This record gives sequence, structure tokens and C-alpha cells, in this order.
Amino acid sequence: MAEKIQRALISVTDKSGIVDFAKELEALGIEIVSTGGTARVLREGGVKVTDISELTGFPEILEGRVKTLHPKVHGGILFKRDNPEHVKTIQEHDIKPIDLVVVNLYAFKKVVEAGADLDTAIENIDIGGPTLIRASAKNFKYVTVVVDPADYELVLKEIKEQGNTSLKTRFYLAKKVFQLTSEYDKTIAEYLSKVEI
Repeated sequence: MAEKIQRALISVTDKSGIVDFAKELEALGIEIVSTGGTARVLREGGVKVTDISELTGFPEILEGRVKTLHPKVHGGILFKRDNPEHVKTIQEHDIKPIDLVVVNLYAFKKVVEAGADLDTAIENIDIGGPTLIRASAKNFKYVTVVVDPADYELVLKEIKEQGNTSLKTRFYLAKKVFQLTSEYDKTIAEYLSKVEI
């Protein structure tokens, strides 16, 4: 059994159900770290939020293009909790564990289907989101990753019962990530293949 979830990173495009989900996490004593628009929505919903810039010690920059691409984020996700060298490294660098990652990606397909021009389409290619969820899915032995609001209920149920999700659930959620990122990249590649510049 993995250790109790202490910290969640939430950054979602689809905000349906996110405030209620975050409130439940908060009630379980889980710290909520968030970015930009998601942090604002959570605060407006009454959730106490730590800004990602507070965690990293670095501001969100380039109109939000860079906010989660930082060792204090990815180190907190990717370290092996049962590897003494990994634990020593994150302690030396004051990196806090991130045990739960809740991310869904920029709606690239919806934007291009609505007739967006190339510049708009490019700005809707998510970089930080796929990086976060792939890192979390790779480290599913220790980290829970949620990309679909339909999984909020399952994740909450297990955390309430045992302080964390089961390895079986984490693996199920990790597989959903790689299916999603595969389809996401395929959509982008297909769109770009039809563009002439």
C-alpha cells in the first residue's frame, strides 16, 4: 500500500465537478496546489489553494506557456518513494511530494473543429499537461493521475477508505493517460498535416 496522499496538483481545462472534488480532498487533509484559471475557480469555490509559483519559487511566465515545467513539480511526481537515494535527493532540494495529479488537456480538437486559425490552434497545443500526466502515469506505483472527471468518485472513495488509491486503480488510471496522450498527439499531427504555410 502506498503512503497516504498528502498533496494534489490540480490544473484542468474541463472544470466540471472540480470544486466539489477539491473540497472533498481538502476535507481529507490533502494540500491543493494549482495553476492560473483553475486556482481562481477553486478559490472562488471556497477551496484553500497553494499557487504553483509558491511551490516552485518561480512565476508562471510566457502568458502561461510555462508554469509546471519545473524540477520542484516533476521531482515531486517522479521520485520513487521506496528508493533511499531518490528520497535523499528530494529532501536535499526541498522538493515536496506530489501524490495526486488531476489534469485534463487544452481542448485542441474542439478549437480546430470550431475553425481556429493556425496561430490559435498552436496556442491550444498543451505542453505542460501531457508532461504532467505522462510523468504521473510513469510513476503509477506511487502517484495517482486523473484525466477524466468520471473518475473523481472512484478516487475519492478509495482515498476515504484507505488514505490512497489501490495499485490496481493507479494502473488503470495510468493506462487512460497513455491512451489520451496518444489520441491527442494524433489529432495534432492530423491537423498539421493538412496545413500549408
